Amino acid sequence: MLLEGKYALVTGGSQGIGTATSIGLAKEGANVCVIYRKHADEAYRVRDEIIAMGRQAIALQCDISSFAEAEKTVKEAIDTFGTLDILVNNAGMNWDGVSWKMTEQQWDRVIEVNLKGYFNFIRHVAPVFKDKKYGKIVNITSINGMRGKFGQTNYSASKAGIIGYTKALAKELGGFNVNVNAVAPGLIETAMLRQSDAFEKIVDLAMNEIVLKRLGLPEDVANVIVFLASDKARHITGEVIKVDGGQYI
Repeated sequence: MLLEGKYALVTGGSQGIGTATSIGLAKEGANVCVIYRKHADEAYRVRDEIIAMGRQAIALQCDISSFAEAEKTVKEAIDTFGTLDILVNNAGMNWDGVSWKMTEQQWDRVIEVNLKGYFNFIRHVAPVFKDKKYGKIVNITSINGMRGKFGQTNYSASKAGIIGYTKALAKELGGFNVNVNAVAPGLIETAMLRQSDAFEKIVDLAMNEIVLKRLGLPEDVANVIVFLASDKARHITGEVIKVDGGQYI
């Protein structure tokens, strides 16, 4: 197993890519702290599934945009596990609108969650990785942080910020044997997407761009995250890996 005896924390672990990642890490031997904000039942189901594999798992509630809550949550995870080896920053949100109609609240909330939320957890986990001279950080960005998307200036800006943050952090932590990478999904078929009123329109538009002519699944993204969290990727850092079926090109 790639991650036997490792301890991971996954934000947004109760749904979609976060759930697939939490399960994927556990299948490779990791013990997992599943972070959620609203979806408690789903988070505890993920926790229970991981425990059933014979791993350790906990589910903790946190608003990742709060610096204080993130600090408390990281401390609780370390108090439970004894340490951390892997941080997957996955939780995020969108609140769309064209720039000439976007409210200050729309802009601020997306930046607070998608960008500051990543900082909040990295700030409290990085010293642990630095001191033990080992760690893996995987940040989830988006192809729309690389190319932009109409009606998503706030989201695209936050995801572009994650890319810059990842590269700068890789330089800061590389000397301490900490790998920092990002994964940029394209359109991924999640339960949230399927429940969207505009599901068919969104899929039709995306399929015109996706060269493999299929939607990605959460497991497609999770497989790359698990690889980057393992020592199979020990000489990869500061990279952004697209998982999009060719949607970006």
